[in-house]
Amino acid sequence: MNNRKPRRDSDVILSNYNQKELLFKFLIIGDYGVGKTAIVRRYTEGKFSSNYKITIGADFAIKSLDWDPHTKINLQLWDIAGHERFGYMTRVYYKYAVAAALVFDISRVATFQSVKKWLTDLREKVTLPDGSSIPIVLLANKCDIQHVAIPTDQIIKFCKENKISKWYVTSAKDNKNIDEAVHYLVENVLKAKIEDEIKDSIKLRTAPITTEKSGCCKL
Repeated sequence: MNNRKPRRDSDVILSNYNQKELLFKFLIIGDYGVGKTAIVRRYTEGKFSSNYKITIGADFAIKSLDWDPHTKINLQLWDIAGHERFGYMTRVYYKYAVAAALVFDISRVATFQSVKKWLTDLREKVTLPDGSSIPIVLLANKCDIQHVAIPTDQIIKFCKENKISKWYVTSAKDNKNIDEAVHYLVENVLKAKIEDEIKDSIKLRTAPITTEKSGCCKL
């Protein structure tokens, strides 16, 4: 006979009472066609398709992580359209971001050449609350394609010259290094010790938020 009492909703609430819940906005940026949407969908939905529609402006998806027994992190992955890189809208899309993945297609040299422009645009418009640069990871995507146009030493040199501490060869199709890259960004956002200084709009609020008129791109 099972004498164990059924678990009540209140028990679940009490068990999660000491858990912090944070919301982090990550940017996924790079030229058109490098696989940004596929990366976001692979990470958040566990699916891959080669027939995604062109992203207009920006789109985002959310994934929740039970980071540790005391911390739940909700990630917003913002997929920024490639043709918006120098448009006035990027400043709006970048608002409140705390990390970014810079993506290029390892089979197309032109997309790698554009990385520096994306990086400059990002660093000019986004910093952490203390003024330091946000964590950035470089993704050499579509490694499932046999043709590799950018040598590894060239990628390493670029990262060293531009102070990017980590890069990954990735494939949304084969699900290679996508989770690892995002995990690296989360770790580095937490290491930045921005939790006490971060803007209220980045944290998930526990009190009701007053409704205000806003544009489509506000968090």
